[in-house]
Amino acid sequence: MSTTTTTGTDLLAEAEALSPAIGAVRAQIGRAIWGQREVVDEALITLLSGGHMLIVGVPGLGKTRLVETLGTVLGLAAKRVQFTPDLMPADILGSEVLEEQDGKRSFRFVPGPVFCQLLMADEINRASPRTQSALLQAMQERRVAVGGVEHKLPAPFHVLATQNPIEQEGTYPLPEAQLDRFLLEIRITYPEEADERAMLIATTGAAEARPVQAMDAATLMAAQNLIRRVPVGESVVDGILSMVRAGRPETTDDETIRRHVAWGPGPRAAQALMLAARARAILESRLSPSLDDVAALAPAVLRHRMALSFSARADGVTLAEIIARLVARLG
Repeated sequence: MSTTTTTGTDLLAEAEALSPAIGAVRAQIGRAIWGQREVVDEALITLLSGGHMLIVGVPGLGKTRLVETLGTVLGLAAKRVQFTPDLMPADILGSEVLEEQDGKRSFRFVPGPVFCQLLMADEINRASPRTQSALLQAMQERRVAVGGVEHKLPAPFHVLATQNPIEQEGTYPLPEAQLDRFLLEIRITYPEEADERAMLIATTGAAEARPVQAMDAATLMAAQNLIRRVPVGESVVDGILSMVRAGRPETTDDETIRRHVAWGPGPRAAQALMLAARARAILESRLSPSLDDVAALAPAVLRHRMALSFSARADGVTLAEIIARLVARLG
């Protein structure tokens, strides 16, 4: 097992104490989100891992509703920004205003919406590269610099961004450096018929069930600390390293990947898999992750950290097929 400073008994006790809270969170989310169990679990895995998430799906599938529900259920101070092409960095980070008092002038910093615990970046790809770069420091360093002065963001801090994959007019592709900061890219699809029926009935009546708070920020941060202390077997570590390195044209022994991948996942992908696999194990009431956790999370971790070459497009090879080849290496 990898090194850990906490005994197995202590970890087990903490995990068991966390289990009822996770169950309550899932139950409350279910009052507002019908079906989509995998999407909800991946969202919880992201937050338990202390990361940011990018939710991709066509309009009307509940992306915004999911983010709002997470803020309510987890008891986090949440703010929402609708990204548009004319949005400026100061609209997100805040700005300094000149004030005069007792004949003296001075600058005062007015915090922007990024100073919260849960920032919903709606349609993030509509913002200009300049605004997206302003958000990058906040996502990575949990602080921002305005007027040469650094301001620390509240803890915990998570960016939950949404993106419409079909509408391209008036959008800007997210830079690779920013995509890499999202722990998971979560794909949300159309609901099953039974779930859509339940949603139709529940949301068009005179009264609609509303989720209530089931966790608070302190509990979430304690869970994030627990995740980082969960032991990981050497076979899982080796599997993650083998899969990530095999996805890079420079280090792979797979000729198909070497020919069809323009650039592969970096070390942050391996870190994301380690954290997310631990969180998935805790979410399913297990104390240690397995290779099955790595395989289940590989698409969400890798698909925004890889790019296909021209020859892949010419041959009709998809990124999903490449990731499936990598997952198959786990045995």
